[in-house]
Amino acid sequence: QVQLVESGGGLVQPGGSLRLSCVASGRTFSNYAMGWFRQTPGKEREFVAAINWIGSITYYADSVKGRFTISRNNAKDTVYLQMNSLKPEDAAIYYCASRYRSASYDPAEYNDWGQGTQVTVSS
Repeated sequence: QVQLVESGGGLVQPGGSLRLSCVASGRTFSNYAMGWFRQTPGKEREFVAAINWIGSITYYADSVKGRFTISRNNAKDTVYLQMNSLKPEDAAIYYCASRYRSASYDPAEYNDWGQGTQVTVSS
C-alpha cells in the first residue's frame, strides 16, 4: 500500500522560507512523478509544482515560479518543495501526490495523496 507523508509545514513570516518534504513508501518511488498541491478552505485544490520520475522535467504554477523549487532524491524516496519569499497568499494545506512517470498539472491525474501539512504565513 502506497503511503505519502508530508512534513515541514509551520508558521513563517512573510518573506521567509520553508522546505516541505514528502516521503513515499510502498512502491518504487523512482517510477513515479510527484506533485505538490495546496488548498485553502472553500477553494479547490491548486497545482503548485510537479517533477517527473527522474527529475529532469519540472513544472510550476505561475504564482510560485521563481520562488519555489521542487526536487527529488530517489535514493531517499523523498520529494521536496523549497519555498522562498513566502507571501500571505501562500498559506494553505500543502499536499504531495504521485502518478506514474510523467508529471502533470491536473490533480485528477494523481492517484495517491498524502495527508497534507499546514503552511501559515503571517507576521
